[in-house]
Amino acid sequence: MSLLHLILLAIIQGLTEFLPVSSSAHLILPAKVLHWEDQGPLIDLMAHLGSLGAVFVYFRKDVAKMIAGGFDLLAMGKPRQHSQNAKLAMNIIVATPPVLIVGAIMAFSGLDEKVRNEYVIAGAFIVFGIILWLSDIYGKKIKSVDIMSWKGAAVIGLAQTIALIPGTSRSGITMTAARALGYTRPEAARFSMLMAIPVIMVGGAYAALKLATEGQGAGSLTDAALVVVLSFFAAWAAIAVFMKLVARVSFLPFMIYRVAVGGLLLWWLSAGGGA
Repeated sequence: MSLLHLILLAIIQGLTEFLPVSSSAHLILPAKVLHWEDQGPLIDLMAHLGSLGAVFVYFRKDVAKMIAGGFDLLAMGKPRQHSQNAKLAMNIIVATPPVLIVGAIMAFSGLDEKVRNEYVIAGAFIVFGIILWLSDIYGKKIKSVDIMSWKGAAVIGLAQTIALIPGTSRSGITMTAARALGYTRPEAARFSMLMAIPVIMVGGAYAALKLATEGQGAGSLTDAALVVVLSFFAAWAAIAVFMKLVARVSFLPFMIYRVAVGGLLLWWLSAGGGA
C-alpha cells in the first residue's frame, strides 16, 4: 500500500466514524473509484483501534460512569443497581445486541457483500440524510440521556441495525432515532457515540480474528502504527468539533452534504462511472 493510501484511509475512517455521513460508504467509494487494493485485516484493526481510542479519551468521564455502572448492576444492593451510572450502562447494553445479531446474520449469509453497491449507497445517502434532517426539525428538544429508559435505548438500538446498509451512517441513524424520541441534539450525539464503543470493539475483534485466521494482506507494523495514530487524531478532532457544532446548529448542513454526495454518485453512475 502506498503512503498516500494509508494516510487517506486513516483520515477518512477517523473523520467519518462519528459524523452522520457514513464511514463505511466513505471507505467503499474511494476504493471503487480509485481502484485501491484491499487494505487487509491488520489495517482494518488499527483504524478501528484509533477511532475507539478517540472516543474513550473524549468521553472518558462517561466511559468511567459506564464501567462503574456495570459494577453497580452486578451489586447485590438494590440502590446501586438503580444508580444513574447503572442506568447508563444498562441502556448501552440494551442498545447493542440488535446490530450485532443482524450483522452476524448478514455476514454469514453473504448479504453484507450484496448491499455494498453504489446505487444502494447513493440512495441511503439521500434518503437517510433527509430523514435525519426531518427528525431534527420535528423532534422535541427536552430529554437528556440521564432520564432515558431501557425502552428508549432499545428503539435506538433497533434503529442502529439499519446502519448495516452502506451509506446509512451508524451515528446518523442513531441520532435520527434519538431526536425523534425527543432527546436534545447534543444528548443524541453523546449517546450515539457511547453506543459506538461496543460496536467498534466487536468490529475490531472481527478484524483481529481475520488477521489470525487469514493473515494475508496483513501489512507492515509501520503501516499499522501510522494508521492507528492518524485515525485516533482524526476521530478525536471530528468528535470535538461535532459536539460543539451540534449545540449551535441543526443537522441541515449534513443533510445537504449527504444529498449532494448521493446525487453526484448517481450522476457518476449514470455517466458510466461504475462500469
